[in-house]
Formats: sequence, structure tokens, C-alpha cells
Amino acid sequence: MALMRFNSWNVNGFRAISAKPDWSWFAGNTCDVIGLQETKAAPEQLTAAQREPDGWNASWSACKVKKGYSGVAVFSRRIPLYVESELPDPDFQGEGRVLHLEFPELHFFNIYFPNGGEELAKGVFKRLPYKMGFFNAFFDYAEELRKDKPIVVCGDFNISHRAVDLARPKENECNTGFLPEERAWMDDFVSAGYIDTFRHVHGDCEGAYSWWSYKTRARERNIGWRLDYFFVSEELKDHVRDAWIEDNVYGSDHCPVGLALDL
Repeated sequence: MALMRFNSWNVNGFRAISAKPDWSWFAGNTCDVIGLQETKAAPEQLTAAQREPDGWNASWSACKVKKGYSGVAVFSRRIPLYVESELPDPDFQGEGRVLHLEFPELHFFNIYFPNGGEELAKGVFKRLPYKMGFFNAFFDYAEELRKDKPIVVCGDFNISHRAVDLARPKENECNTGFLPEERAWMDDFVSAGYIDTFRHVHGDCEGAYSWWSYKTRARERNIGWRLDYFFVSEELKDHVRDAWIEDNVYGSDHCPVGLALDL
């Protein structure tokens, strides 16, 4: 049995964060796989050292429809068997939101899930139908792949699942990220046999968040949301050795989260 360690971080701009002292986090990282979201960069905009750091196999997916938007990257110390950068459904391709790496033991997804967009009218959000369609397209694909081997999915889900996952649940019941239909999707995902690894390890501990608004200096007061997750399909439940939130790491409005699996 070998321990496989993962990190996930919405960096809110790869070029911006890589110029900050906080990016020393990457140089000192001992994980086997690192997934980044909201990179806002195409590989050709980066230096060779940024694109393919020494000791890592790098995969990038950039948004094709809007420059400087979305984007994900995965750095792996192991060479994956296979890499793809889209969901199969063409309705949810082109925004650089997905990297799927197959390893001998599992399928790994790093995803920057869509947000609900601006509120057009009370309770009506511009991109909510796209968001929920994207979630369903991912679920369908994960279930197909799961017939072959277990699933690990990380990333910014843009949903806080339960009241314990954000500081002010009552105030946000009508805001995207905590809408009933978004939370219901998470309920269904869990019911289908996907394990929220942080809650599996730590139970309903309070004050555990991964995103804080810049506008209100919310991080200083820990007025946050837990939007970033590692889920595993239940076949891996007994292999979860640790899950964590690195809320002492700065440089983005999100902080990294992690997972350790004994495989």
C-alpha cells in the first residue's frame, strides 16, 4: 500500500499568484498530484518553467471562448495513463473547466465548476441552468467511468453543501452557491455514493472554509464559505487517510484543500 497525496487550489489567476511570495507553497509541496482552478492563462502565455516545472508532468486546459477566463491545470509526479480536457457533452465544452487524468488505480478529475452568474431578477441567476447542466453532465460521465475504476474529483464546486459549510447560511439562502437546487444536487451526489472526504475525516466541525470575499475583508473575521472539495467514490472510502484545509496559505481568495489516500 502506498500513500497518494493530492492538493487542490483555486488560484484566481496563475500568472498573478506565481509572482507573489505565497507561491512558495508550490516549491515546497510534497503532494503527488496538484489541481489548480481559475488559472486564467493559456500555456503559451507562460514561461517554460511555469508550464512544466521540473519534476512534474503538467496538463493545462484554457478557456477557448473568453481570454483570461476560467482554466485549470494539473501537476502530477506520476505519468498518467491518459489525459483529457473536456466532458463528453459538447454543450459543456470550451471554457477550460475540466482535466481528467487516468491513473492505474483511479480516475482523477480537477474541475472548476461554473457559478450561477449575475442575478437577473429575484432568485433568477443568469448561468444557473448552465451550471446545473454542467454538474449533471459531469455526474453522468463519472458514473460511466466508475464502472471501470474509482473516482476522485477535486475543485471549486461553487456550492456550499450544508449550513455548517458557510458562516452565514440564513443570509445566503437566496444566493447562488447556497440555493436549494444547488444543495439538492450535492445531496443526490452523496446519495449516489460519493464521499465528502473533509466531512468524512472531521465530521461537522464549524468554521472550516476555503473561500472568503475580498470585498469585505472577510478572511480576517473568518466569514467564509467551503466551496472547494475532494470527493471520492465510496469504493475508496476506507482508503481515506486524511483530508484538510490549508487556511494558513494566502495569495488567492480561496485556500488549498488536500486529500491523502492509501492505495
